[in-house]
Amino acid sequence: MKKPRLSFWQIWNMSFGFLGIQFGFALQNANVSRIFETLGARVDAIPILWIAAPVTGLVVQPIIGHMSDKTWGRLGRRRPYFLSGAILASIALFIMPNSPVLWVAAGMLWIMDTSINISMEPFRAFVGDMLPSEQRTIGFAMQSFFIGVGAVVASALPYILTNWFGVGNTAPVGMIPESVKLSFYIGGAVFFLAVLWTVLSSKEYPPDELAAFGEEGSAAAEHQEREPVASSKFVKHGLIWTAIGGVLFVVFYLFIYMDYGLGVFFGGIAAFGILQLIAGALTGRNSVNGGLVVVMNDLFRMPKTMVQLAYVQFFSWFALFAMWIYTTPAVAHHIYGATDTASALYNEGANWVGVLMAVYNGFAAVMAFLLVWIARKTNRKTVHAISLVCGGLGLASFYVIKDPNLLLISELGIGLAWASILAMPYAILTGSLPAKKMGVYMGIFNFFIVIPQITAAAILGFFVKHLFGDEAIYALLLGGASLIVAALLVMKVEDVDGNAG
Repeated sequence: MKKPRLSFWQIWNMSFGFLGIQFGFALQNANVSRIFETLGARVDAIPILWIAAPVTGLVVQPIIGHMSDKTWGRLGRRRPYFLSGAILASIALFIMPNSPVLWVAAGMLWIMDTSINISMEPFRAFVGDMLPSEQRTIGFAMQSFFIGVGAVVASALPYILTNWFGVGNTAPVGMIPESVKLSFYIGGAVFFLAVLWTVLSSKEYPPDELAAFGEEGSAAAEHQEREPVASSKFVKHGLIWTAIGGVLFVVFYLFIYMDYGLGVFFGGIAAFGILQLIAGALTGRNSVNGGLVVVMNDLFRMPKTMVQLAYVQFFSWFALFAMWIYTTPAVAHHIYGATDTASALYNEGANWVGVLMAVYNGFAAVMAFLLVWIARKTNRKTVHAISLVCGGLGLASFYVIKDPNLLLISELGIGLAWASILAMPYAILTGSLPAKKMGVYMGIFNFFIVIPQITAAAILGFFVKHLFGDEAIYALLLGGASLIVAALLVMKVEDVDGNAG
C-alpha cells in the first residue's frame, strides 16, 4: 500500500510552521553576535558564546526524534513537539533582548536554541511520515520556501523598524537598541502563530496506517542497515575517543594555548568517548534498551548514503556557522571601519548585515522550487554541488568587496547554496532511511549539522585571535573554502531514490 499524494495546499499547511521557526532562527543569527558585542564580548570570544546552539542540537534533536517516533496522542506523533517548542521559544525570544549582562544573554541563547530544536527536528521527520517518495523533494523545497520567507522579514526587521518606522537604532553603552528588542517581540508572536497553524491545519497518519504503508519509500534501502553494535565495540571506540580528546585537551589547552574554545572542543571529543563507554556498559546489561543505547546503536548503523552525506554536511555547516557568527563583526569592522558598538556607524553596519541575510534568504525562497525543477532534469547531486560552489564564491567575495551594496550580489550565491542545503540533502537522505526510524535518524543526521558548528565555535576564535590578527573577515574566507570542499564531496554520495521528485 502506497502513501497517497498530498495536494499543494496540504503540503503548504504542513510546512507553514517553518516560517515561524526560521523567523526565530533568523533573528538569532542576525542579532545575537551584535547583542554579545554590545554586552561586552570580545570578538574572539563570540564563537564560544555561540556554542550553546550546536550543543543543544546535538543532545536534543536525536532524543526528540526518538521520542516522537514512539509518541501517539490527541495531537498525533510530531505535532506535540512542534507546539511545545514553539511556546518555549516564543517566551525566550521575548526575554533575550532584555538580557542585562553577557552571561544572561548566553544562557537565553541556550534556552532559545533548545526550544527551536524541539520544534525543528519533528518537522523534518514529518515530511518523511506524510509524503510518498516522489513528493519528498517538493516537501523539503516547501520548507525551504517558508524558511526563506521567514528569514527575509526577520533578518531585515531591525533595518525596517529603524528606516521605515523611525524606531531607535542606538542605545547607551551596554544597552540593546529598541529596534532589536521590538524585532524579537514580533518574532516571538510570529513563531507561535505559524507553528499553531500547522498544528491545527494538518493531520498525521496514526500508527496502524503507517504500518499499512509497509515502510514504503525506504524498502529499497533496508538492506543498508547494519547489525547492532556490540558492547565490546562501544567500549573500544569509547576508549579511543576518550584518550584522543583527553590527550589533546592536556597538551593544547593546559600547556600550550590555554584557549577556552579549544578546551571545550577537545573536552567534547573526550565526552563523546565517555558516552560510548556508558552505552557499551548499558548494552552489555540490557541489550538495546534505553534511549542513549538506541541512539548510539543507530549512529553506528547508519545507511551508506547517510554516512556519505555526513561529510558534505560537515563542511557545509562549518561554513554557515562561520558566516552567522562573523558576518556582523566582519562587515562592521572590515567594510564600515567601525569597532565601537555604541557608535551609529557600527549599528548601521549591523543593520545592513540584517538586510544581507534577508537577501540571501529571500533568494533561497525564490530558488527553492526552481532547484526542484532543475533536479528533475538533471539530478539532486549535481544541483547541490553547483549551488555549494556558488555559495563558496559568494562568501569568499566578502574579502575583496569594499562597497556594502555590492555584497548584495554575493548574497545571491549564498542564497542559492542555502536553498539547496535546506532541501537536497534531506531529499536524498529520506530515501535511504527505514520509515520506522525516520525521527531518530533525522535527529542523528543533525549531528552532522551541529558537530561542525561546535568545531567552528571552538576553533574559529583561536584562528581569529592567533592567526588572523582579530580580523573576522578571514573567517568568512575560510567558510567559502569549506563550501567548495562540500561541493566536491557531494558527487560521491549514493542517491538511492535517484531523481525522485
